[in-house]
Amino acid sequence: MSLAQKVRSCAAWPERCGAQQWAVYKRVLAGAREHGIHFAVGGAFAAMTYIGQWRNTKDLDLYIEKSRRDEMVQMLSALGLRDYYEKLPYDRQWIYRSYVDDTIVDVIWAMANQRSQVDEEWLRGPEVEAGGERFRLLPPEELLWSKLYVLQHERCDWPDILNLLQEMGSGMNWRHILQRVGDDAPLLRSLLTIFAWLSPNRARELPAWIWNELQLDIPVDTVDAAIVKQRARILDSRPWFTAAMDAAGE
Repeated sequence: MSLAQKVRSCAAWPERCGAQQWAVYKRVLAGAREHGIHFAVGGAFAAMTYIGQWRNTKDLDLYIEKSRRDEMVQMLSALGLRDYYEKLPYDRQWIYRSYVDDTIVDVIWAMANQRSQVDEEWLRGPEVEAGGERFRLLPPEELLWSKLYVLQHERCDWPDILNLLQEMGSGMNWRHILQRVGDDAPLLRSLLTIFAWLSPNRARELPAWIWNELQLDIPVDTVDAAIVKQRARILDSRPWFTAAMDAAGE
């Protein structure tokens, strides 16, 4: 599926979310636009658009520059959303979590590890439309960069970025990614090592220079869909990798 086709799939978001949940999101998206707050939608919504896997996490992640944080928080309060801190304390150094009923809207201006703050590059992803609202997604490069650091005991985002590489890797701006990663290149090297083992056919579609830059061998193996499925199941027996799911008809 091309990026244009993936972007068009966003039109189905309101129906998939449900009327009540989408109504909250729509008010927030419209409010941010009316206030002139430049933002991008990330999290599960961006990931599932690029990857092609739907999952409703009942939260919307909006990335903004830190300078607009207070204005965004005030807008959410005016729309009737409350601070999630009253239900469950969280780290306010990088995120503001708001909620109404069981719907959550997260406002993010930095990585949780404070590796970086959101800048204009985070807000230049493809423009999409859903439920009459037009907005931008987090670019795939920034999505990969931010999820690269989520490797925790309770949560790991590497399955998302392995799928992102499978679906979007050949068209991503790897010079930009390397610049972003900087001294943390060993993390990226580890990710690509796993990807080359998991899906060598698709890994070979990445620019040849990136393998040399990271001191990795360009994948030479050619494997069939059954092998990809087998390797994906070694990591998690539940369906998670798009290529393996396609092969299994899941």
